[in-house]
Amino acid sequence: MERTPLGFLLVALGGFLGAVARYGVDVAVGDATGVGTFLANVLGSFALGLLLTRAASRETQLFVGTGALSSFTTYSTLVADAVSLGTTVGAAYVGASYAAGFAAAAAGLFVGGRL
Repeated sequence: MERTPLGFLLVALGGFLGAVARYGVDVAVGDATGVGTFLANVLGSFALGLLLTRAASRETQLFVGTGALSSFTTYSTLVADAVSLGTTVGAAYVGASYAAGFAAAAAGLFVGGRL
């Protein structure tokens, strides 16, 4: 891992952009519990799969992967949404989120030419 001032700056800037984009997804889909989180996590999984095949430099990986996509996707909100949905629906939501996330990551790897 690059532990230089540039590396920290790239992660911070990417994190800012990812967090703003994540908030934008929630605003775009409204207040439906879990929909924004589900969508962000699936899109982020696809983007990470694609990034793994196309990142030209370590700086791109830091900015996009560690910074932007880490802020855009969220495990803690997934858990909070699942709890608020109740045991049965929440468990289904978590299962669907993981299944869709893995499928999206595989699709990103496929599009990127790695699968």
